[in-house]
Amino acid sequence: MALRAMSVAQLREKWEALFDAPAPNGSRGNLELRLGYRIQELALGGLGRETRRTLDVLAEEVAAGKLGGLVSDPRKPAPGTKLVREWEGEEHVVTVLADGFEWRGRRFKSLSAAVRAITGVNWNGWRFFGLDRTGGVK
Repeated sequence: MALRAMSVAQLREKWEALFDAPAPNGSRGNLELRLGYRIQELALGGLGRETRRTLDVLAEEVAAGKLGGLVSDPRKPAPGTKLVREWEGEEHVVTVLADGFEWRGRRFKSLSAAVRAITGVNWNGWRFFGLDRTGGVK
């Protein structure tokens, strides 16, 4: 029987069968959502070890209030790296900071914002500097 066709009492019974524990509450939406996930998890497998590790690290970063590492963009080169690009006949150097980017003494939260300051138009900062998904050069 489809979860949406079940009564709340039936959903709670299904919960107990799948989780070996009583349902935490009687919220129909919560029961349907979590039961649907559990059914898929049992049929297809749960999260992989790497995904679980990533989520644990993210949770630790958020709980500590110190975002970085995984929360920050993995494409971002190491702090201190100089990104160099010629634009309209002028060489521009953007320095990668631990918490953003610097160009001509101005700080930016994103590389795209720095590139917008350079070009005057919206660009994808990673593409402007020819960086790929790993922070390497294309």
